Amino acid sequence: MSSAPDGADPLLPGALAAIASGLVLGGAFPALDWGPLALVALIPLLWSWQRSGPARAALYGFAAGVAFFGVLLWWSVYFGVVAIVPFVTAQAAYWAGAGAIVGALGKRGVRSPWITAAAWVALEGLRSRWPLGGFSWGQIGTALHDFPVARALASFGGVPLVSFVVVLVNGLLLGLVLGWKARRERPRTLVVTAATLAGVIVVVALAGATRYGPTPTGSLRFALLQGNNQDRRLTQAEIDGGYLTRKHLALARKLRGEFDVIVFPESSLETDPEADPVLRAELLAIGRKHHSAVMANVIDEQRPGKTYNANRLYDPSGRLQGTYAKQHLVPFGEYVPFRDSLRFISELQQIPTDFDPGQTTKVFSIKGKPVGTVICFESAFAPIMRASVRKGAQAIIVTTNNRSYRRSPNSAQHVALSQMSAAAIGRPVLHSSISGITAVIDADGNVHRTTRLFHNAVVTGHITTMRGETPYVRFGDWVEWLSLLGLLGAVVVAVTRRRLRTPDPEPPGSDQ
Repeated sequence: MSSAPDGADPLLPGALAAIASGLVLGGAFPALDWGPLALVALIPLLWSWQRSGPARAALYGFAAGVAFFGVLLWWSVYFGVVAIVPFVTAQAAYWAGAGAIVGALGKRGVRSPWITAAAWVALEGLRSRWPLGGFSWGQIGTALHDFPVARALASFGGVPLVSFVVVLVNGLLLGLVLGWKARRERPRTLVVTAATLAGVIVVVALAGATRYGPTPTGSLRFALLQGNNQDRRLTQAEIDGGYLTRKHLALARKLRGEFDVIVFPESSLETDPEADPVLRAELLAIGRKHHSAVMANVIDEQRPGKTYNANRLYDPSGRLQGTYAKQHLVPFGEYVPFRDSLRFISELQQIPTDFDPGQTTKVFSIKGKPVGTVICFESAFAPIMRASVRKGAQAIIVTTNNRSYRRSPNSAQHVALSQMSAAAIGRPVLHSSISGITAVIDADGNVHRTTRLFHNAVVTGHITTMRGETPYVRFGDWVEWLSLLGLLGAVVVAVTRRRLRTPDPEPPGSDQ
C-alpha cells in the first residue's frame, strides 16, 4: 500500500500520535519501569508513519524521539541546558532517520512491519556506534530487562534481537487494528497478520525454552564497597582530606572472613596506589588479611603524557597483576571533543582533563578463574562485554560512578543495561558502584542484590562463574547485519517496482 504524499494529511494528528508514543515508551524504562508498555507504545508512531512520505515520517520520528529521550535522559540536565538540548536532539535524529526510511519505502509501495523493525534496529545500531563511539541508552529491547524470555532472546542476538521483536510486535498489533477495520474488503490481510503474530509468539517462547545454558566452573566470593554517601559535590576540604579514600578503606576494615576479590569502585580512590606507597600498603594489607585479590579503580598517570581511567588488580600476595584502561570514554564526561573550538562553553570547565582511551581488553585471573572488567557505561555496550568473553572471561566486574546523576533513574537504567549484557554473554556481572546502585547479576540476567543510592554499604556473597559461548557471543551482532541486508533488499524491490510502473518513453517521431 503506497503512502499518501507528504502534506496530504493534517500534520497535528500524526504529531500528537508520535509524541504520545515517545511519552508512553519513556514509561517502559526506569524510573516507572513498566516494561510491557514497550510492546504497544510505538503503535501511534507507526500509525503516523503509515500515512506519511519520508519527510513527514522523519518529522514524526523526530517528535517521538524528543519526547522519549526527554523523559529517559532528563538527568543530563544536571550538566546544564547546553547538555540536554543537543543530547536529546542528537538521539532523536536517529528516530527521524528510521521514519525517513520507512516513509520512503512506503511511498513506493514497500511497507511491512518487518521492514519497520529492520529500519529501527539498523538505526539503533548506528546510534550505539556513531558519532564519538555512540550511545546505547534507550535501545527499546532494554525495556524488557526484567523478563526472562526477553533476556533469553538477548542470549541469541543481543539487545538488537529484542528490539527487533518489540518493534515487530508493535507493527503487527497495528496491522490487526487496521485489518479489523478493513476486514470486509481484505479479510485475508487480517488472517495473515494474526497468524504472523502467533508465529512470532511461538518462536519467542521456543527461544526462551531452548536458550543456551553456559557451564558452571566454580564460584567466587566477593566484597563490593559502596562508600560515597554524599548526594552533592565534595568540598575542597573533603577532597584534600581524602574523604572518598578514607570512607572506602573504613568499609574494607569492617570485612570479616575470606574473599576472592574485594572491589573498590570507580572514583573511590583519590590517588593511584602505584604513586602512593602508603595507600598501596593499606590495600595490600586488606588483601593479605582476607586472602583476597583487590581490584581498585584509579586515575593512571604512569605513562608520561597519558591519563587513563583504569582498574588495577592486586593479587593476594600484593603483586600488581595488571591494569585495564577504559576503552570507551564518555564524550563531554571524560574528555571534550573539539575542546579548542568549544572553549566558549563555560560548563565544559567541569571537565578540566581529557582521559586517553585504552586499547586492549583485559582478563585477569582471580582464584584461577579468568575475570574480565569494564568501567562505568562500558557495560551498556554488549560488544565490549562480548570481547571479554571471547578472551575467556567467566565473570565480569563493572566499576562505576553515577554520582553526578544524583537520585535520578540513571543508576537504575544502568543496572538494566548490565542485566541485558549479562544475559547476552551468559556471564555473571558484579555491578560495583561508588554511590549506588550496586547490583549482583547472574548469568541469566537476574538481579539478586541491589543497594540504595547514597547509602554506605558492603555487598558480599558468591557468584557462579561460567564458561561456554552463547549464540550472541559466537556470532555477534548478526541481527543488525541481517536488518541492513533486509533494508537493502527492500530498496531493490522499491526501485524495481518503480521501474516496472514507469512506461518506456516513446521513440522520437512516434504517434502520440
